Amino acid sequence: MTGKSTRASERKDLFSRRRFIAESAAVTAGITIVSPSAVRGFGANSRVEVGCIGLGGRGRLIAGMLAEHEGYHVTSAADYFSDVVRSAGEKLGVAENRRYFGLSGYKKLIAGKVDAVFCETPPYCFGEHVTAAIDAGCHVYLAKPVACDVPGCLMIREAAKKASKNRQVFLVDFQTRTDPFFIEAIKRTHDGLIGKIGLLSSFYTDESFPDPPRTGNIESRLQSLIWVNDIALGGGQLVCAGIHAVDVAMWIAAAHPVSAVGCSRITRREPNGDSADVYSVTYQFENGLILNHRGEHMRNTHGFQCSCFAFGQDGYLETNYTGKVSIRGNKGGYRGGELTNLYADGIRRNLDTFHNSIVNGIYDNPTVQPSIDSTLATILGREAALRNAKVTWDEMIAENKKIEVDLTGLRA
Repeated sequence: MTGKSTRASERKDLFSRRRFIAESAAVTAGITIVSPSAVRGFGANSRVEVGCIGLGGRGRLIAGMLAEHEGYHVTSAADYFSDVVRSAGEKLGVAENRRYFGLSGYKKLIAGKVDAVFCETPPYCFGEHVTAAIDAGCHVYLAKPVACDVPGCLMIREAAKKASKNRQVFLVDFQTRTDPFFIEAIKRTHDGLIGKIGLLSSFYTDESFPDPPRTGNIESRLQSLIWVNDIALGGGQLVCAGIHAVDVAMWIAAAHPVSAVGCSRITRREPNGDSADVYSVTYQFENGLILNHRGEHMRNTHGFQCSCFAFGQDGYLETNYTGKVSIRGNKGGYRGGELTNLYADGIRRNLDTFHNSIVNGIYDNPTVQPSIDSTLATILGREAALRNAKVTWDEMIAENKKIEVDLTGLRA
């Protein structure tokens, strides 16, 4: 996508994703509030009692959307920062005694008996939070990426297995996989409209995130998306942001890569986090398919772009997070359409799906394994780029490298 107007639209879309868009709606009269003990007995008009863990920009956004949704009732909230949870709790109408803060706030929220937990914290703690929620019998709605390292991904996989076995809903909130244009275009691609695919090319750019000087402990890194710059806290730029484009490529490939090779560098001024902000990674799949992924996160006015192309023997597929989704080829094409608000629209569709799955007892949880695989693929790319060497999927899994987070000095 080129042109000043397009870039302006992309920047507007990027910044709108960080905006708090809703305040609490009044509780609709006559709707039953379901007790935790009846979590498996929801009726069609039941409201699901929700606890929100993490109330930063995205967390506040989703909490506001939950408050407007007739199928949910936000009854508790937790965040590391007391002022954040107090402010959000007031807007959401959460009782003071159900607002929790500190590292252990999530434990108190879960112990308070909610039907479902929404996890919107930095991803380093997702494995711990999700495992606790599943063990307590809660349904789980999780942001991406699902972890920062391989052990974290494996924790999520085990929690997901337990959730399905125990008839609990577990949804990971990618937006592209909900969009009708994406769904239809990729279906036609899988049906052979563009022929055998030789090359996938994905691309992700944004205007970067704040990366201020470090303080005595990591407390200052846990807000304002600063943590995206830290591999231990957010996985780094490729894992936390570039994953959107890589996930689409893996959806098209219908497989995970077997190896990756790449390079990366830090180019931002006065960096304090350890994440690269420029990278190029080439993945190979078992059938020989090649994926080249490139990304940059510099404040250079280029703006937000998240795209993936599939080049086949008879045509090509173009997808954009903001922009058009279409197919052109020798054997016909697909007109598709233009996407302008996928972030909010995709979240709304996922909220509807999550509620519908809970009230109708649908526990197949189809979003979890693809989300684990795309997280692992971006970790594979990150490691290959850091080492400037070829790394295989099997080597990465066998190494099972854990990235430790230093929580010294943080409020319990």
